[in-house]
Amino acid sequence: MDAQNQVVERLRSAFRSGITVPEGFRRAQLRNLLSLIKDNEQMILDALHKDLAKPKFEAVISEIDMVINELYHAIDNLKSWMQPEYVSKNMATKLDNCFVRREPLGVVLVIGAWNYPLQLTLLPMVGAIAAGNCAIIKPSEVSAAMERLLAELIPKYMCQDCYAIVCGGAEETKVLLENRFDHIFYTGSQKVARSILQAASVHLTPVTLELGGKCPCFIDDQVNMDAAARRLIWAKFFNAGQSCVAPDYVLCSRATRDALLPALRQALGAFYSEEPRTCPDLGRIATDRHWTRLMELLGRSRGKVVLGGESNQEEKYIAPTVVVNVEEADALMEEEIFGPILPILTVESVEEGIDFINRKEKPLALYVFSNNSSVITTVLEKTSSGGFCSNDGIVHMTLPGLPFGGVGASGWGNYHGHWGFETFSHRRGCMLRGWALEKINTLRYPPYTEDNLGWLRWTTSARKTAWNSCTVM
Repeated sequence: MDAQNQVVERLRSAFRSGITVPEGFRRAQLRNLLSLIKDNEQMILDALHKDLAKPKFEAVISEIDMVINELYHAIDNLKSWMQPEYVSKNMATKLDNCFVRREPLGVVLVIGAWNYPLQLTLLPMVGAIAAGNCAIIKPSEVSAAMERLLAELIPKYMCQDCYAIVCGGAEETKVLLENRFDHIFYTGSQKVARSILQAASVHLTPVTLELGGKCPCFIDDQVNMDAAARRLIWAKFFNAGQSCVAPDYVLCSRATRDALLPALRQALGAFYSEEPRTCPDLGRIATDRHWTRLMELLGRSRGKVVLGGESNQEEKYIAPTVVVNVEEADALMEEEIFGPILPILTVESVEEGIDFINRKEKPLALYVFSNNSSVITTVLEKTSSGGFCSNDGIVHMTLPGLPFGGVGASGWGNYHGHWGFETFSHRRGCMLRGWALEKINTLRYPPYTEDNLGWLRWTTSARKTAWNSCTVM
């Protein structure tokens, strides 16, 4: 038996013992995870800076506080989440106890991502713990400093019989996936997601996929241009553009584009100075490979760079870059950019913008900037995306009450807050029935008669009183 298999079996044995089921155990482990983060905040900040040159401000609000807020939300609501959900009944079940019971799935696997290596690894873990599961955590090897730190801290703070961390690259993950899990939660690329699905299919393991895609930002002619530019710049170049929900491209009219560019230039200068390479508030690309991919995309583009474009491979630096005259078939539109390059494409109406969006795969997020609420509503109602936000970018994913996840090619399933608890829970339909009213039960026993069928249909039918209600004045 190899080491990974031994880990899985150790956790499965612990789960079968029932140790993770009581509310007290779940609550204690959530508090332990909270202590892990609070006790080691500076070490976390140092690891994030080493991996991505992530500014402290961005690291705190998008990594540390995101997980802390999720933990507080789960701790505060755990008791209510665990309560049975009682359902409506018909005449035949009036004396029965009918409810939905949330039960843990078992041993789950969480595969994290490199761009937010703390948040995207521990947020799913919060849901798994709250739902009463044992969990194996596989952080991304790309963010090596955070991987090493989590490998040190998780065994120190969490119950080792119930939670384990496995490190390594693609080969180690491939071997790990040969084991049977009760759920796999993966955050990353569509390419790797296909491999995850193939491995999961061997054991018929359910999978949650948090992927990405090209998130559009439609900017209407009626908009507060300066505020729109600031919010767009912040959302796009946060974490050096390495966010799955970052605006990937802009759709707007030519007139709006021409008015937007000066506002973008002003916002870039205000945020990152005239020398963004020396600005401590701008992160870096994760690896040489990712830097090369981005520069090749930019090099193949037929668009015109109007802002930025500077780069330095040794520092894995790419300046915040804006590209215009980009066509639908341009290299920058072939795949998710996932970096600090923002193409602007022109459409001359809301309807044309909607048609453009709907020709593409459904995105993880869709943004609309407009002063006109009817424009926002029209885009919302005539498109589909994992999430939607008007007049801002990426902030919708910070609210634990909203489900976060994709649709179609941008992902399967969702999490955050109660939605994460649901993802890692089995909803078991339960009916507790005694021996009363056996006379009614005889209606369903042979020999069958038309009279019995009529009575049985009446006792089991849904009530229709709300359909044809009337009011007497």
